[in-house]
Amino acid sequence: MLEIRNLTKRFGDFEAVKDVSISVPDGAFLVLLGPSGCGKTTLLRMLAGLELPTAGQIVFDGQTVSDGDRGWTVDPAKRNSGLVFQSYALWPHMSVRGNVEWPLKVMNMPRAQRAERVAEVLTLLDIAALADRYPNEISGGQQQRVAIARTIAPKPGVLLFDEPLSNLDAKLRVEMRTELMRLHRATGATTVYVTHDQIEAMTMASHVAVMNQGRVQQFGTPADLVDHPETAFVATFVGTPANNMVPVVKNGSGYRVGGRHMPLTPPADECLAMYRAEKMTLSDNEGERTLPMELVETSAIAGRVMITGLSEGLRLTAIMDTLPNAQIGDTVQFCLPAEPDGWFDPDGERIG
Repeated sequence: MLEIRNLTKRFGDFEAVKDVSISVPDGAFLVLLGPSGCGKTTLLRMLAGLELPTAGQIVFDGQTVSDGDRGWTVDPAKRNSGLVFQSYALWPHMSVRGNVEWPLKVMNMPRAQRAERVAEVLTLLDIAALADRYPNEISGGQQQRVAIARTIAPKPGVLLFDEPLSNLDAKLRVEMRTELMRLHRATGATTVYVTHDQIEAMTMASHVAVMNQGRVQQFGTPADLVDHPETAFVATFVGTPANNMVPVVKNGSGYRVGGRHMPLTPPADECLAMYRAEKMTLSDNEGERTLPMELVETSAIAGRVMITGLSEGLRLTAIMDTLPNAQIGDTVQFCLPAEPDGWFDPDGERIG
């Protein structure tokens, strides 16, 4: 349904999006995940037709809607897509019903059909009781529902979301995630969702594209990203908590692992060893695979305890069954497993 081919976007000398290629099937829920400034919103704006690609093509359901190589794009109103903005962008002088009905008027849909469709989407979003209210008379979560209702009213084939939940409080974000997933199932529309929140990505997506510095670091299912991260960036950005990445450097006849000599056989003289937090342990005594670290944080997570230590810029996290017998600021011994869960070169690319 959605295909992105070698897509690039430059602003002057700055490349915001660099040679991105993604393809997802009809009805997929694609999440563009990455930190601020990684290019995900620029990519979404090109999908919406608000930005012309510098190079590459965008194809919706077999039809090319943007071609940067030839310098043309299909008008946003004619590409069978709908965009939900981060700021809701509701018309303040229109009621909830009026906001939802407006795109149907633009389509010249007959009045009776408009009324039927508006009633249908207001019921679907559970905001029928708000039909006669104005945006300043409803809450932020209700405004977001109105913005979504307005977008899906014309039945677009592609739904685009630009961090739509970032303005909501934590509890409401969780509730709205559930609502958006229900909406996706109900509409069957191919969905592209931009976020920097990896929990949103992991819970909602059928496909995830992790972006950093304009490039897609890895594309796959949420399980793929967690089980087989292809770069150190993905390994440390995806997952709760993130994987631990420990530098390993050859030193004489042995190797320094996180600053201490350890019995380890890495695949290169300089690399990064990945350790999953659930495999890390704490030791009461110094051992051949322990690293002394300052205890900086403890927090409960799913009935267990997440413990974080810090030493000379290296941050490690372990998942334990119980709290350590130590206070914040004390030195504790983090024990590394005998073998890492993965190896990465100094540039962050996976080895093997």
